[in-house]
Amino acid sequence: MPSSPGSMLAMLAQVDRKGDLTQQVKSLTSGQFGDLLVQITHEFEQSRRAIDLLNNQSLEIVLEQILEAFTLKIGQVLQADRTTIFLVDEDKEQLWSKVAQGDSDHRMDLRIPLSAGIAGYVATTGTGLNIADAYHHPMFNPEVDQQTGYQTHTILCMPIFDTQRRVVAVAQLLNKSGNVPFSNHDECQFEEFAASLGVILESCNAFYVAARHQRGAVALLNATTVLAKSLDLERTLRAVMDEARQLMQADRSTIFLLDRDRNELWSKVATADGSKLVEIRIPANRGVAGFVASTGQSLNIANAYEDPRFDPSADQLTGYQTHTILCMPVFNSEGKLIGVTQLINKLQGTFNTSDEEFMQAFNIQAGIALENAQLFERVLLERQYQKDILQSLSDAVISTDMEGRIVTINEAALALLGCPTKREEGFQQELWLKHLIGRFVWEIAPIENLKFRLEDSLKTGARHYVPEQSLVVGTYEMKSLVENEQCQAGLSHVLAVRSPTHPNEYLAWNQDPASSVLAHVSDSSQPLLPAASAPPFEIGLPSPLPASDIHEIERSINLTINPLTNPEGKVKGGLVVLEDISQEKRMKATMYRYMTPGVAERVMALGEDALMVGERKDVTILFSDIRGYTSLTEHMEAADVVALLNNYFETMVEAVFNYEGTLDKFIGDALMAVFGAPLPLHNHAAMAVQSALDMRRRLAEFNEHRRISNQPTIRIGIGISSGEVVSGNIGSQKRMDYTVIGNGVDISSRLEGVTKEYGCDIILSEFTYGLCREQVWVRELDRIQVKGKTQPVDIYELLGDRTHPLPDPMQEFLHLYQQGRHAYKHQRFQDAIRCFEQARRIKEGDRAVLVHLERAHAYLLTPPPPNWDGVHIMQTK
Repeated sequence: MPSSPGSMLAMLAQVDRKGDLTQQVKSLTSGQFGDLLVQITHEFEQSRRAIDLLNNQSLEIVLEQILEAFTLKIGQVLQADRTTIFLVDEDKEQLWSKVAQGDSDHRMDLRIPLSAGIAGYVATTGTGLNIADAYHHPMFNPEVDQQTGYQTHTILCMPIFDTQRRVVAVAQLLNKSGNVPFSNHDECQFEEFAASLGVILESCNAFYVAARHQRGAVALLNATTVLAKSLDLERTLRAVMDEARQLMQADRSTIFLLDRDRNELWSKVATADGSKLVEIRIPANRGVAGFVASTGQSLNIANAYEDPRFDPSADQLTGYQTHTILCMPVFNSEGKLIGVTQLINKLQGTFNTSDEEFMQAFNIQAGIALENAQLFERVLLERQYQKDILQSLSDAVISTDMEGRIVTINEAALALLGCPTKREEGFQQELWLKHLIGRFVWEIAPIENLKFRLEDSLKTGARHYVPEQSLVVGTYEMKSLVENEQCQAGLSHVLAVRSPTHPNEYLAWNQDPASSVLAHVSDSSQPLLPAASAPPFEIGLPSPLPASDIHEIERSINLTINPLTNPEGKVKGGLVVLEDISQEKRMKATMYRYMTPGVAERVMALGEDALMVGERKDVTILFSDIRGYTSLTEHMEAADVVALLNNYFETMVEAVFNYEGTLDKFIGDALMAVFGAPLPLHNHAAMAVQSALDMRRRLAEFNEHRRISNQPTIRIGIGISSGEVVSGNIGSQKRMDYTVIGNGVDISSRLEGVTKEYGCDIILSEFTYGLCREQVWVRELDRIQVKGKTQPVDIYELLGDRTHPLPDPMQEFLHLYQQGRHAYKHQRFQDAIRCFEQARRIKEGDRAVLVHLERAHAYLLTPPPPNWDGVHIMQTK
């Protein structure tokens, strides 16, 4: 058996057949066996120390000290002023030096391309160079001196080989002492210890790689453990960043998540002083991270500010300085990119291929963790979204489990049952929820056949709708803050439900009906529930509750019951919807048909009878009608006609509501709106005019869409008049029809028809024009007597509002038209014809001009009576 130190493990490593070692040990004497044990123990202790060294975080420092010491000694032996050992980095195709030793004892990290300069030549060829004059040698790279501030004269550059005769390093000695070149003796002397140095460097590198693998595996295991425990997205982001930074020995690490909706990458990073986290968002195709996110390719950058893809804005925002970057994509389980990891400023040197391999493994775990965290966050957001929807519904909604017990109940349901809803009492909702959740829904909402219908829905998946149901509940007001425990807990009212066994009695929170039996046998008129039979929060309440203290609430509701199913269609619970159709809700729903919700709420605040009482009010009435409706729709399908009217009325009603108008009614293709009722509106005329102008604009947009769809365009006429009317609800409380009646209604209706006579789209009566004349541009059309009325009225064509000036040709046209009207009214028909003819040359085909020309020519032939006042009597509506 060999006995030389270090040979035993080598011999054991060659044992490959079962029994070989046994046979060798079998022939040993006792003394030899003792020596063998001592030697194996010594060698295993050395191996254990080597393993401990692998796990020691200071291994790199130890290796650097070894390299530094050897570098210094080589310089002393060969009498060089400065000595550098460049290690070969095949992955990056670079030569790099951990230590550059000189008289100043200054250490620096120097990297040069593997193929550049003298050291590069020696590294790639394995041939040493002895240079007497550096600056006259063609391969000398003066940039190295420029970086270090050193002046090079003589150079001895020698390769260092490993056991496989591969160049693992290059020793570069500068400036032989005495200002003489390095000699052949120096070369030979270096070669004497170069072989040993190669083995040492090869071993150091092996230790270094093994140590990094060991620490990397431990760090990756720790990261995986941490990530697997977290479902919180922000906490997961922080864990990923911290573990990645420690794993890769980087100064900082950032996880950018991809926001596909906004096409952005976002993350939270620390400010330069580390005092707080700030959110950073960048376009998903911008910068280094954007490049990786767009291409799915990794980037390893040695100098950030020299890379055109680097965006310095993040540094400017945080005050941080970026040097080296390793940026890699993160994919989810489906291979879809969900983000990128970005490591910044490796503590020593730059990121290498080994770093990329470790980070790739780390990103696989990070991708799974982030995917789980994002999924969990989406679940939470969806739950909150559904909760918000539930609470925003105006109808009472209660969800149940498969037994009919309440799981969720919205605010509308609490209000329906009598829960105080004032803001200062809002905290009571939580207490009501605490008491109601878990109860059977038919106990707290005693509706006929509710239990039967819900159980049928839960069993068979059937849907039930039952209109006009009655719900009678009550609330019991706490009176003693000192004596009553529930009042002390923050409750001022509790729900009171009729006892199923004694209809004239009420139970708090629908207590067990058996508790009411105790009340009848007790000597006290208001017995307390015994602690053994009552839930803790009901102790202290009388049972039954005194009827005199019950505030009874009667509701008329529409009942809807639907099953709640999972994606496979299996029933998992029930949904009970109670639509309140009491008088208040009927009124509000009716008001929403006529006016905006804001106006409706203000009307409702006046009281339930506000619309039932007739009132006289000054208002403005707007009538609009589609021109040629019959001919337009006679060849259309019924469904197309309905679609046309729905789309048309939808945009026109918006024009009414936008200016606080009230929709009175639809009459076929006509629309009637009121401005100034039911709520007073001091500028009702101006609002009606603005609404009409908005209708004109909306009609142009409506026709443009129809033109694109090759559909015929439509024209409308609008008549507007102001005056006193009687307003109110005509009908009954169950069938409301709010409207206005008066002279202004008749005139506006007639003026809508008059628009056809004068070829314009909007006509105002003198009553409306007088109220808003400073705000609008108009043309005085005529003075007419509409059919069915005896009093004449001046009418005006609405041209626009005065915020937009009229063009010069239009102003000239209006001037000539007004001169013609003046001459016409004073029976100077020849002058009137001349003015109207001049106006026609400016605006060819104007219907009002043509009408006046026709009348003037007729009056020249048959003059009107001397007392004629210029009024034209309309023969049609």
